[in-house]
Amino acid sequence: MLTVKNVKKTFYPGTPNEKRALNDVSLELDAGDFVTIIGSNGAGKSTLFNAIGGAFWVDAGSIHLDGKNITSWKDYKRAYDIGRVFQDTLKGTAPNLTIEENLALAYTRKAKKSLFAVSRDDRDFFRTLLEKLNLGLEDRLKAKVGQLSGGQRQAVSLLMCTIAEPKLLLLDEHTAALDPATAEKVLAITVELVEAGKITTMMITHDMQAALSIGNRTIMMDDGGIILDLSGKERADMTVDRLLTCYTEASKKKLANDRMLLR
Repeated sequence: MLTVKNVKKTFYPGTPNEKRALNDVSLELDAGDFVTIIGSNGAGKSTLFNAIGGAFWVDAGSIHLDGKNITSWKDYKRAYDIGRVFQDTLKGTAPNLTIEENLALAYTRKAKKSLFAVSRDDRDFFRTLLEKLNLGLEDRLKAKVGQLSGGQRQAVSLLMCTIAEPKLLLLDEHTAALDPATAEKVLAITVELVEAGKITTMMITHDMQAALSIGNRTIMMDDGGIILDLSGKERADMTVDRLLTCYTEASKKKLANDRMLLR
């Protein structure tokens, strides 16, 4: 479904600030996979999402989605099939537009030909979706998104990303800016929406317990590469303490390999 093959990306090449952000990354996802991604700051997690989403073109390698080579596609073209929720609770919405208008923007991409031509049936559909969030938003369709709380905005962002039935959903630490109680609620809504829509999903998180309990696969990144890929029984038997140990051992092994290549 998603194939990332030998992808490389270096920022500011040939300068003192040169940064190798993605180092020969290869990854395959099957339809319906829910992959959690962990790693320290600067490991390459968000950079991988940017590469998949088309924020920049990669230096080498290829990206295929549902059998199509999207490596050279512009980000707006990929957006028809790839949804993304950011850590910044305002980044995925238009704060000066109402909840209804924001949902219409996302919905009309595939369901309608003209923007904001919201019928009574559309409005009823939006209200039904919002009721499932259990946040009281179904009665606030005319409220501007900028007036909502961070958790409510993220919930609206999730609906906007899933309402158009994307082939791939990217969740970029989408609960990190929320308080613990709200983050837990938004995460539960996330799982419900993903499972209901059977959406292939990748989720970056710093919560290792959540990384092991949500979805069916966990990937760990470090220094622009994937150093651990867990699924099945190996993932089911993994604990947070053992995961930290695996991270240390994998990092040391990768460092040793890099030194060998430099000799």
